[in-house]
Amino acid sequence: MRTPAPSPAALLITGTVGSGKTTTAEAVGALLREGATPHAVIDLDALRNAWPSPAADPFHERLVLANLHAVARNHLAAGALRLVLAGVLEDPARRPLYDEAVGVPLTVCRLRVGPTDVAARLRRRHRDDRDALDWHLRRSGELDAVLDAAGVGDVEVAVGAGEAPSEVARAVIDAVGWNAG
Repeated sequence: MRTPAPSPAALLITGTVGSGKTTTAEAVGALLREGATPHAVIDLDALRNAWPSPAADPFHERLVLANLHAVARNHLAAGALRLVLAGVLEDPARRPLYDEAVGVPLTVCRLRVGPTDVAARLRRRHRDDRDALDWHLRRSGELDAVLDAAGVGDVEVAVGAGEAPSEVARAVIDAVGWNAG
């Protein structure tokens, strides 16, 4: 007897800068591909990549939501059953906007990475850009505190030093109850 396909669902992987949101989303996508689950991986930073941003919306959230609405609809219409998003959700009051934008049940998974590991990741990523490194190092602690206070995650995954992206992705899939094969 054939197992019925799961209902479409979305996952937002969130965390501070340098926590591995995009890398983990891509690794979740690889696991879904191995399990033959139709999906799309969507980097919210790519959906906001425009300059300048309005003073009242410094992280281009309105643009992200408008783009996410269109992109999610297109992927679902093309047959995706899982939408895997990588991005930051700082304010639980904004959550309904993301629910509406994806149009399917959304689970938020926060990646929790220790500050020493985040700093090491950021130093590798921004080794050739001191200004970006300084900004991201400041922002990582600030954003981690904001996420702690906001409690935006439905589930949380602790990421250990040196843990492979595929291991983190498996922990995320297990935490949200997705079967990836």
